[in-house]
Amino acid sequence: MSYPAVELGYPALTERIVSALREIVGEKLVLVDDERIQAYAHDETSVTEYGHAPDVVVLPTTTEQIARIVKLANQERIPITPRGAGSGLAGGAIPVFGGILLSLEKMNRLIELDLDTMTVTVEAGMVTNDLAHLVQEQDLFFAGYPMSVETCYIGGNIAHNAGGGKAIKYGVTGRYILGLELVTPTGEIVWLGGKLAKNVTGYDLKNLVIGSEGTLGIVTKAIIKLLAYPKTASDLLVLFRTPREAIDVVPVIMRHGITPTGIEFMDRLSFQTSCTYLNETLPYQQAGAMLLIEVDGNDAAQVEAELIAIGDLCEAHGAIEVYVAEDRNTIERIWSVRRNIAEAFKVHSPIQSLEDIVVPINRIPDVMPELERLSQRYGMQIPCYGHAGDGNLHATLVKDPAMDTASWLRNKDLCLRELYRIVHDLGGKISGEHGIGLKRKPYLSDVTNPIEIDLMRAIKRAWDPNNVMNPGKIFDLQPPPT
Repeated sequence: MSYPAVELGYPALTERIVSALREIVGEKLVLVDDERIQAYAHDETSVTEYGHAPDVVVLPTTTEQIARIVKLANQERIPITPRGAGSGLAGGAIPVFGGILLSLEKMNRLIELDLDTMTVTVEAGMVTNDLAHLVQEQDLFFAGYPMSVETCYIGGNIAHNAGGGKAIKYGVTGRYILGLELVTPTGEIVWLGGKLAKNVTGYDLKNLVIGSEGTLGIVTKAIIKLLAYPKTASDLLVLFRTPREAIDVVPVIMRHGITPTGIEFMDRLSFQTSCTYLNETLPYQQAGAMLLIEVDGNDAAQVEAELIAIGDLCEAHGAIEVYVAEDRNTIERIWSVRRNIAEAFKVHSPIQSLEDIVVPINRIPDVMPELERLSQRYGMQIPCYGHAGDGNLHATLVKDPAMDTASWLRNKDLCLRELYRIVHDLGGKISGEHGIGLKRKPYLSDVTNPIEIDLMRAIKRAWDPNNVMNPGKIFDLQPPPT
């Protein structure tokens, strides 16, 4: 997918601009050779469908450098694309107009660990897993982390308001971001929020930035709320004959006043593929679907009681077997199967479209037969897994090796449009955590009130009058005349 910058109103990048970037960050932190910048031309979406190389990659080390780069981009009307780890699944960090790609990989420092306020302040390029290990040494944890904890950056988590397997009990990233330092699309530096439990001082600009996919500025630092690390946790691996039986029990559990840490769903194709990839053996021979249910807390007796209650509910609603995983090694084994499903499918079926639809939890059972119908209609497998406890499901369209590329692209487009309409009619949205980015942009207007999109465009124009900050994402907005 190519968007020539000059044809769309952006001027070409010149050697003069590259020289100015070198003056700001130093020669070694400006990359221009093709071989090195190709690594920044894609994220975890299809390189063939969505990849596009930047003209230059810049690796700043301070907020002040970023502000100078953004001011330069505004002055020259050059598009600028902020990038974290490149682990996104919506094309949000792909520089579709070329221009400047600004990577935060060098900005990964701990600024402050404040035990008195239970907060940690870090730069946006810190790997989420590094943060988790850092605060766990103080028996604390960042509860809003996503499933890709080993690779993603805090800044990317904020840009997409990422969620994960603990979202039922603890919520997603945005709940824990108390404050953030932002370089605005015009190159100003501003702190939004702070070490505050409550704040209604004017518009909530901090939460407007969270989830804006880098289109409203570049987050450079974040103040993160921490929680006490739970003293005990245990998991259930529950086997069902059919996906419908597994999904049907989720609202039942939630209605009984129990709040699990997470409820993860895996259909047969998903867990079999992951087990093969990991050379793992789980007792799945008779299972058509699995639920992985986690409970944590500070009272071991309470955790055990909730596990028993959940297990009883599952058995009463058709579970074949309920396995308890209490020791750390067993818990890690079964969670590794869930975390590695996406990677397993890349090996097994590399051409696919990973979705993250979200519906109210009481409508989850209605999604499953629709996926089966779409699979038959469009000639593709659609394995499904994800965060069943909050209605966020990863229905993945997988290309049949026998299908030619043109048919795949056509059928994928038709299938997605129908799937998104079904989700919309069930009261859901087309993305629960991955974002719209480039990948889902063509479909947003199909299922979103045009007034809502116009309001978003108005905000974008007000914040980014020259349309240089991550343009081409979420919706289209033509750059102003030069």
